[in-house]
Amino acid sequence: MTIVLDGSTLTIEKLVAIARHGEAVALDAAALARIQTCRAMLEAKLAAKEIMYGTNTGIGEFSEVVLTDEQVLQFQRYLIYNHAAGIGDPIPVEQARAALAGRINVHAHGNSGCRPEITLTLIELLNKGVTPVVCQKGSVGACGDLAPMAQAALLLMGEGEAFYQGERLPGREAMQRAGIPIPDLQARDGLAAINGSNLLTAISALHIYDMERWLKQAEIACAMSLEALLANLKPYDTRLHTLRGFPGAVRSAKAILKCIEGSDLKSGKVKTKVQDAYSMRSSPQVIGAAHDAIRWARQQVEIELNGVGDNPIFLPEYKLTLTGANFQGSPVALPMDMAGAAITMVCVLSERRLNRLTNPALSVGLPDFLTPNPGFFSGLMLSQYTADSLIVEQRILSMPASVQSIPAAADQEDFVSMGMNTALKNGQILQNACGVLGIEVMAAAQAVDLRRAQQSFTPGYGVQAAHQVIRRHVAHLDVDRPLYPDHNTMKALVQSGEILAEVEKTVGRLDAD
Repeated sequence: MTIVLDGSTLTIEKLVAIARHGEAVALDAAALARIQTCRAMLEAKLAAKEIMYGTNTGIGEFSEVVLTDEQVLQFQRYLIYNHAAGIGDPIPVEQARAALAGRINVHAHGNSGCRPEITLTLIELLNKGVTPVVCQKGSVGACGDLAPMAQAALLLMGEGEAFYQGERLPGREAMQRAGIPIPDLQARDGLAAINGSNLLTAISALHIYDMERWLKQAEIACAMSLEALLANLKPYDTRLHTLRGFPGAVRSAKAILKCIEGSDLKSGKVKTKVQDAYSMRSSPQVIGAAHDAIRWARQQVEIELNGVGDNPIFLPEYKLTLTGANFQGSPVALPMDMAGAAITMVCVLSERRLNRLTNPALSVGLPDFLTPNPGFFSGLMLSQYTADSLIVEQRILSMPASVQSIPAAADQEDFVSMGMNTALKNGQILQNACGVLGIEVMAAAQAVDLRRAQQSFTPGYGVQAAHQVIRRHVAHLDVDRPLYPDHNTMKALVQSGEILAEVEKTVGRLDAD
């Protein structure tokens, strides 16, 4: 179904549908009228020789340089040229598509001053599958994501490069093949295409979607390990968490208990300890804290997706031009730094449960390192090594980028958000997190097998569903074998969300009451 971009109703889920699944987009009719009204005001101001930053002046340190009428006509072209200064490999297609959708939604407010042709061309790029080639690095996350968005804006002049139908092509050729007219750039058009934190916000939106799904799988992993370790379930009583009041903890305790419903642990058939280690009994508090952090990040990202991120901003109702800093990426960078750290924190918890599953001193009678022949075989001993190495990398990546400002543009831009660095490192954190969680659930599935063999133990319905999915992809470890194929398979399985889908099919949505 076509998603209508109107400036105020773009959700993370809609952005995922556009970016990943190729959902068609359209510009709201009222939004088009707003863009036209704003453009008429800008052209009247230009005719009246009113000074407007980035329209008839230079930019950055050159903002006091007033351009001639002839220079105004050419300035936007050179603005895009000199800002298309990134470096590195291209970003994934889904990230570029998400950034274009975000920029269209900014224009939809009717405060950016560009011609309607610019916005409508961005719509065409999305709908006809022409995706700009954009380098990963070069944005400092203030004045927007200027370098990557300028690389995208080259297509508006029939320049740059684009991916189209699986090929990497010169921009003009891609546009011609897709049947998209080249609008070229007039006064204000170039700056209106680039002057917002659209790429870092777009990537962050995709990450929020993936982080939320990953946290649900962290709850499934927790439930599996609790079953295998014969946990005391009193710490998961939601009344306990309601008394403290953190919504994430209440939500997490409910989700974990859903997965364990139907288990021998709940029936009282199995003897448990009076009190378990923190990595077992404080899982709702830790995973819940991550839920709460990511909920705030989601709120900030969706505000930015539906806000006017630009400079200058034109207010037709007041016939006014305002310069400011609505391109500053800090409102997204700060919560996304926290979101990345939250994922790392939950991975540390996951590894501690993995340790308990494999450590013969802590595993409540499970075979050493989850192998039936310890000593001759080493079982999953080395799986923990791998998880540890991933977590150390995540800890390094969890250093906030939002405090790393380096002044730019001769100190005119003397505080920048570095939010693009946040987005890039969060992608790496998520990759590693899928590996860590994949190893835990692989070990937990092995432990559940062994526990069942020991004492005819029946796990919960959700845990059984997760176990069945895992066994479709990775076999029980009877004798030692190279583990890297299993690790990579499990990482891909967590990324796919197949375990989550099967568990929710069995027990219902984990985030629902």
